Amino acid sequence: MQTIRIEPPPSGSGRGDGEPPGQGPGRDLFPLLTGATVAVAAIGAALALTDTASPLRGPLTLFFLLAAPSLAVGAALRGLEPFGRTVTSVAAAVALDLLVAQGMLATHRWSVRGGVMAVTAISSLILLLVLVGSLVRAQAPARRRGARTARRRTS
Repeated sequence: MQTIRIEPPPSGSGRGDGEPPGQGPGRDLFPLLTGATVAVAAIGAALALTDTASPLRGPLTLFFLLAAPSLAVGAALRGLEPFGRTVTSVAAAVALDLLVAQGMLATHRWSVRGGVMAVTAISSLILLLVLVGSLVRAQAPARRRGARTARRRTS
């Protein structure tokens, strides 16, 4: 039996193909896909809010109602692995949409525009809280894990 030796990739790239990160076909599609997702979701929200008679209004509005809370919750869950983050954010988006619909039905205020505006407001609030939290963490002094804090003596 022969042993196959695996050599580590060259330092710096992390891939071993000799290209710098972000170069070549198919690299760094995430920003492009995120931009396309935001654009399609924004078109769906605009079609719903302007009450435009278009065959794309329903599917794009549904896409917005799932994508906006998913992206907001996904931004808050940076610590999870990608698959777990995706599943959790989509489940949170469905739960948020159902809670908004249930609240609007319970108060007899159901409307498509109102639902889209409520989901937009809640998603924006989640993104704002994530942004404020990251700014607060960036301003906080760094402490080592396990380091003891100085104790005050009141004697």
